[in-house]
Amino acid sequence: MGYSDGDEEEAADKGKSAGQMLADKLFSSRKNGWENAGAEAEEKIDAFAEEYKQFLDRGKTERECIAAGRELLDRAGFRGAGSPSAAMGGDGRRLAAGDKLYFINREKSLIAVIIGKTPPVAGLNLVGAHVDSPRIDLKAAPLYEDAGFALLDTQYYGGIKNYQWTAIPLALHGVIIRADGARVEVRVGEDTGDPVFTITDLLPHLAREQMQKKANELVPGEDLNILAGSKPYRDGKAKDRVKLNLLSILNEKYGMVEDDFYGAELELVPAFRARDLGFDRSMIGGYGHDDRSCAFAALSALLEIAAGETPEKTAVCIFTDKEEIGSAGNTGAQSRFFENCAAHLIALSEKNYSDLLLRAALEKSSMLSCDVNGALDPTWESVQDRKNTAWLGRGIALSKFTGGNGKSGGSDANAEFCGRVQRILTARNIPWQYGDLGKVDKGGGGTIAKYVANLGVEVLDCGIPVLSMHSPFEVLSKIDLYATREAYAAFLRDA
Repeated sequence: MGYSDGDEEEAADKGKSAGQMLADKLFSSRKNGWENAGAEAEEKIDAFAEEYKQFLDRGKTERECIAAGRELLDRAGFRGAGSPSAAMGGDGRRLAAGDKLYFINREKSLIAVIIGKTPPVAGLNLVGAHVDSPRIDLKAAPLYEDAGFALLDTQYYGGIKNYQWTAIPLALHGVIIRADGARVEVRVGEDTGDPVFTITDLLPHLAREQMQKKANELVPGEDLNILAGSKPYRDGKAKDRVKLNLLSILNEKYGMVEDDFYGAELELVPAFRARDLGFDRSMIGGYGHDDRSCAFAALSALLEIAAGETPEKTAVCIFTDKEEIGSAGNTGAQSRFFENCAAHLIALSEKNYSDLLLRAALEKSSMLSCDVNGALDPTWESVQDRKNTAWLGRGIALSKFTGGNGKSGGSDANAEFCGRVQRILTARNIPWQYGDLGKVDKGGGGTIAKYVANLGVEVLDCGIPVLSMHSPFEVLSKIDLYATREAYAAFLRDA
């Protein structure tokens, strides 16, 4: 392949050689997205970042994310549809183009839908993210007293570096179901004036032996104990007076007794808020970017479409739970929740439902698996492939495959679907890049993609590059956040 004489004349007019012009045409060029963002675009990027920070602070657990999502959907005119009859409005009306509804599963997963001009049986355009994040959970029987302290036993959730969770302020979030059946919501450590909690660490003066250990042995999981109190109950005859005092406080505030801990869902998360990061405020630091950044971008994209013209194909946004521990359970991506909702949509839009219609619809459907990716970090570049790792600021990161050890345990999108997504983004000047999770044999990771792909749906992983992933304080670029929202909206609109 070469340039003609006319091409050489054009190159000369532009002050470039024919070779330079050919390179411009053939080489891949991924630039920092800020270079092409004017003042008006930066205002939109900053405004969207502020909305996202509010969502991140509002939803530090999967339940809180679903509640925040429901509020946004209600405000946009979506109807809650807990069952097929509810979805029809109770009057037998079938679904029609432009209808907006959502399903919620046990307050931990959510599916929101805009019925397209073509019915659901013709296929769905899906964007799906998970809303759980690595954290510290309380054990079933957590409370004990030792050395004059009230402490709480824990079990970590998801892949964390244990030592990162010590000596930082933590907040307690969750739900308690009392013996009388009453439900109690707990959220302590977020408001001004609230107490916080912490996991203590060993002072460096006495840590010589500790510092000789491997990083994964510095703080054993069994030692991630929450410091929760130190004041004894005012009765010298009582036993375990510090523990008793703490239970007395909990009983007064929540009406609970110690047995109520057993079935409770109580989670420890960082107590600090999401903040702009850097002198230029180009980044956001906070807890839970993985994967609530993609979740918010996906929901925001659906809400943007809801406010405009009805899409050609039915547009669907999915929030799932339990991704960080394998997507198992009745609220994870391996559950039948999505499949059941798809069946409901077809049953409510077709006169005669059959399982074959559902299978055909799934095979005609396409999904962006919306999950973050590890960004290139020059400090830790030894485990990353610079050519094949996503960079902060270069837009949404597409990942053709996930997994590790030879792509094991992941999803691998086909070339045709990758090409379709690339064309959608390029046509709309949305910055995109490709990104793998580390060098070969250095690790890997998975997403919800493979579980939806197992249903016959075309799936491609794509999301926001993140630094310090799975830490209490992750970092992303505002322009990547915005580009990802734009990419999801463009895909949902695609016919």
